[in-house]
Amino acid sequence: MGKTTRWPIAVMLGALTLTGSGPLSGCVTAKSKAMAEQNFRKAHSHFEIGVDHLNNGRHAHGLREMLLAESFDPRNARIHMGLADAYMLKGRIEEAERELQRVLELHPPYHDARLLLSNLYIHLERYEDALTETRELLDDPTFPGAWRALTNQGWARFRLGRNAEARGDLELALEYRRQHWPAMLNLGILEAQEGHHLEAIALLGEMLTLNPRPGARAEANYRIAEIYVLMGQRERAVAHLVAAVDQAASGPWGTKSEDYLKILR
Repeated sequence: MGKTTRWPIAVMLGALTLTGSGPLSGCVTAKSKAMAEQNFRKAHSHFEIGVDHLNNGRHAHGLREMLLAESFDPRNARIHMGLADAYMLKGRIEEAERELQRVLELHPPYHDARLLLSNLYIHLERYEDALTETRELLDDPTFPGAWRALTNQGWARFRLGRNAEARGDLELALEYRRQHWPAMLNLGILEAQEGHHLEAIALLGEMLTLNPRPGARAEANYRIAEIYVLMGQRERAVAHLVAAVDQAASGPWGTKSEDYLKILR
């Protein structure tokens, strides 16, 4: 999940639903209660429109709707989660970090926000900060996706040079869920770095059978090609580079594969 090669953040909007900010407290008039309910309905409407815009690639429109939703319900954690997604899709990382921290201030058990924050820190190469977030998740017995936090933790430790710990995290992630291809890809990369060529090829090959997204398939094929070059098997390397180009011609791994093909041919 290196900074210039892989963006690990998965947009969470498909799972978002808007709930109220909590019951009204204290002495409230019928008028103020009606106003609060009206604001919630407006927030809900703008939020739903924002989700639709973001899921369909209209990022500027989505951000505008999320900001409007926040103006009507500023203490709703899910609206701030939507804002974090919108800012990330716009490449505004500092604002995304601020919104994720706000989500966790409003609702500390918001697991997806903490996982997303750990992803963001990995992207920024702030690996110790990422580990702080993954430890919070793994110490929480109510967190349902331990393999996801272990995958992030393993990658952060790997990037910090703590390979033995990273291996343990990634292997445990795959014990939880063998089909979790990000853990398999990361473990394959670790094996390749340590010179375990056959083990790396086996992991990366198995990862390809799980049908990950095109960019991840291209990365796996590129990394397999690198190993085959080291093993002196140029024809096999070329085949995997061609596959990478076919899978993600306009992406970074497709471009890298095209450049590598020019050297090998």
